[in-house]
Formats: sequence, C-alpha cells, structure tokens
Amino acid sequence: MRKALNLMGLMSKAGKVVTGEDLILKNIKNSEIKLLLIANDCGKNTYKKLVDKTKYYRVDTCIVFSIEELSRAIGKENRVAVGITDLGFSNRLKELIREKGGCIDNGKN
Repeated sequence: MRKALNLMGLMSKAGKVVTGEDLILKNIKNSEIKLLLIANDCGKNTYKKLVDKTKYYRVDTCIVFSIEELSRAIGKENRVAVGITDLGFSNRLKELIREKGGCIDNGKN
C-alpha cells in the first residue's frame, strides 16, 4: 500500500484532492469526485453520511487506510476522507489498492 499512499501525496501536490466533509459532499453532488477514500477508523456518523452520498451519486469508495495514513499521505492533519478529482489518478490508485487485496465499492449496489 506504500505505492498507493505515495501516489496520494503526488495527487495532493497536483491539486487533485479534496478534503473536509463539506467540500467533499459538495464535490460529490457536482460529480467532481471520482474516488472517495474514507478512513477505516472514522466515526460512525461521518462514515454513514459519506457512504450514503457516494452510493446515491454512484461514486467509487475505498475504506482501506487509517486516519493517520491518509493524513500523512497528503501532508495534512486529521483527515478522515480524501476525494480524488482526477480520473486518471483515481484509476491508478484503484489498481494499486486492488493489487494489495483492497476493496473498491462502486456505489452501484
């Protein structure tokens, strides 16, 4: 998963990530987010709110990393979720996560 976390750092530097619950929800509604990464140790209410939105708007979701891992990868503190806005980056990140046995929920269920 180290490659996936490194790629997230690159995406952050390229300005292709969105953080913060309100911004993420706004960008999901506007179809800007191609992949949403939610920390596996986030709170139940935040988790439910984000997952409900991603299912409704059919946004791919991944729950693999911890808050600490997500935060460190993008160079910001205490990030519970990270939205990826670039299709190419999100596809590559999904490949890396699947290679390591991670799961992507495509929100179509």
